[in-house]
Amino acid sequence: MLANYGYKDGSGEYFIAIDTDKCNGCGACVKACPADVFEITADPFDPLAEKQVAVIKEDHRKKIKYSCALCKPTGERPPLPCTAACEPQAIAHSW
Repeated sequence: MLANYGYKDGSGEYFIAIDTDKCNGCGACVKACPADVFEITADPFDPLAEKQVAVIKEDHRKKIKYSCALCKPTGERPPLPCTAACEPQAIAHSW
């Protein structure tokens, strides 16, 4: 399942998408994120699943644009720390 966290406003769309089918719950994104927006928890979209997955912390979901500002690419688009750390490539950003 593709879980989208974030929002859309007049200045753009700011979403982090986590593919819970690809996510293995390793926690590499948690360690790589300087803003501490990720956490590892039980899959909120599959209550019967026993695996852990990455999610965006509740207090960051409505302010992703600001929480992730430290990593926002300017000019060339280098990989963001969380996407670079995610080996199964389960994380994508809309900006």
